[in-house]
Amino acid sequence: MLLKARQPVPRTSVSVRTLLRFVPNPKTTPFTFGYLIVLLGTTLLLEFADPAVTERLLRLSSTDAHNLWRRPLTSLLTSAFWLPDQGWLAYAVIFAVAVAPLERRFATRRVATVFFSGHVLATLVTELPVMALIGAHVLPRSAGLWLDIGVSYGFFTTAGALVFLLRGRARLGALAAMEAFIAVIYLSDDPVSLDSIVTLLGHAFAAHFGLLFWGPRLWRVAAGRGPIPADIHEPESVV
Repeated sequence: MLLKARQPVPRTSVSVRTLLRFVPNPKTTPFTFGYLIVLLGTTLLLEFADPAVTERLLRLSSTDAHNLWRRPLTSLLTSAFWLPDQGWLAYAVIFAVAVAPLERRFATRRVATVFFSGHVLATLVTELPVMALIGAHVLPRSAGLWLDIGVSYGFFTTAGALVFLLRGRARLGALAAMEAFIAVIYLSDDPVSLDSIVTLLGHAFAAHFGLLFWGPRLWRVAAGRGPIPADIHEPESVV
């Protein structure tokens, strides 16, 4: 009996399957996928809900100095579930590039720890001095009332960790791109305003916290000198 020759697989289908491997999904990257769904929901809420309601929600979630003093846990937990604008698609791409690769390599619990530790620590490192300066009457009380929400601190922490895990010129290029991205965000806003300076310091701290603290620890895990989850394979790759 003659064996039928296999039909050649069209290159387009192979390319699509390869591309889909890097798209966040609930099976391989549940944290990244779920987080993007939550951000999509809050973005739609800001777009279609009563502005008075959304303004109240944002003020309750803001991690400005005043809110941190009155409701620290609420603001720290909820501020990272809002986007400062309607650019959800841009954040979806950012999460696919910086958060999903870490989750595929190191599992959900570890990448969530990296993300939220950066969000919380960068917030405290930048806002506690503002609170102290307001208490010492160096800054006016209005300096503690600006709206501070978003996912950028968590993102830059995961991005910094990912940069450390790269090798050779790729690491240097990614590091330069990350630093340039931080600078562009700062310069595109009002560089002399207090909130821009605080945000710049928060981005810089988060990125270097991920690079210098989490990067070496994840590297040791990848090299087999730490506990690796049972469902993780191929320690030589981070994507």
